[in-house]
Amino acid sequence: MEFFRNPNIDFLGKKWYFLSFSLIFSVAGVLSMLFWHHIPYGIDFRGGTLVYVKFSHAPDDNAIRAAMDRASLKNARIQRYGLPSNNEELIDLSVQETREQQALDEGKRKIIDALETHAPSGKQCNSRDTSIGACDLNNAPVLTLRDYLKDKDPLHIGPDDQKYGEQAQAIINYRDKTLGGVLTSIDQLKSASGVDPAVTASLSDGFFLSDFGVRNVEIVGPVVGAQLRRQAILATVYSLAGMLVYLGFRFEWIYGIAAVVTVFHDTLITVGAFSLTNTPITLTVIAAILTLIGYSNNDTIVVFDRIRENIKLMRREKLADIVNRSINQTLSRTILTAGLTFLTVLALYLFGGEVLHGFSLALVIGILIGTYSSIAIAAPILVAYQDWRVEKGKRPVAMPGRAK
Repeated sequence: MEFFRNPNIDFLGKKWYFLSFSLIFSVAGVLSMLFWHHIPYGIDFRGGTLVYVKFSHAPDDNAIRAAMDRASLKNARIQRYGLPSNNEELIDLSVQETREQQALDEGKRKIIDALETHAPSGKQCNSRDTSIGACDLNNAPVLTLRDYLKDKDPLHIGPDDQKYGEQAQAIINYRDKTLGGVLTSIDQLKSASGVDPAVTASLSDGFFLSDFGVRNVEIVGPVVGAQLRRQAILATVYSLAGMLVYLGFRFEWIYGIAAVVTVFHDTLITVGAFSLTNTPITLTVIAAILTLIGYSNNDTIVVFDRIRENIKLMRREKLADIVNRSINQTLSRTILTAGLTFLTVLALYLFGGEVLHGFSLALVIGILIGTYSSIAIAAPILVAYQDWRVEKGKRPVAMPGRAK
């Protein structure tokens, strides 16, 4: 299958347009990384606490951000995740502690304190356990409920740990598994399997209901984040160095240099796009960038291999004409390969969900830029280097006549 039959597009004649395009996006990305959003490291690299919150209504991002500001959480990142109908938000805090459990509790406490603005005035918890969320039934842990029920003894059986522990667990299961984490009324527990009506009636004396529930808390320590950041940088550098050595051995060093410059161009624009859009760069994004390094390099090698073949066949032609011919000959293959891959990653971006958002976004940007750069950046570098050597009176390295 071919999209074009014998195309004759003067790609090198449009090199200044390509250069202008690349400069605009590269400079914009660099400026954003230096002065605007900087490099938006995700929690994997900078460390911090992720708090997943479900609301009983459609959340207002501005109101949440204002609540975070009032609680002195100035750098909190707030974003929707999951289906819009789930009313779920992901709040990213820079809360870092030496001990993991301390960080989990600290992050959860800060979010609950910031969001719990509608608590009934003067409400006191009757539980002996005054831990995080003790008075708020939507955020109370099972031990808090158990101890409260033991003190209240609504079943008149005495302080029975097992019985009231089962009642507390049934309440938590109904809240989290059946209702998705948020009760809108204590009366909803009347439908909960395993919950005694007397237990339900007793809860209103010691608990109130907020309009949210903290579903999960995750942390990455600062030491681990720094290690991951260093390893990600090293992985990228090693891949570029390995590619340079391979292409220098397989072709000429100028081919390897052109490919590395091209991949650096692709990576810079991709990371710049993440900075411009303030999208966090996580481990999955780094995995996507490393994938793109290989993808872009593969497409570049296809063009380079055709150039080398045509140099032997078109010994009397100028290198610029040979390069143009080679790009045109591989154009149909490039469009087919890149087009099908792009449709796949576009579907992943649109329907893959929040977890794959950064990964698929990097692939969408990278495939477009990687395909473009194989034609518009890598090949012109060869010609520019050749012209420079001719101007300096040096022997050409990519022209016919070179012994292989």
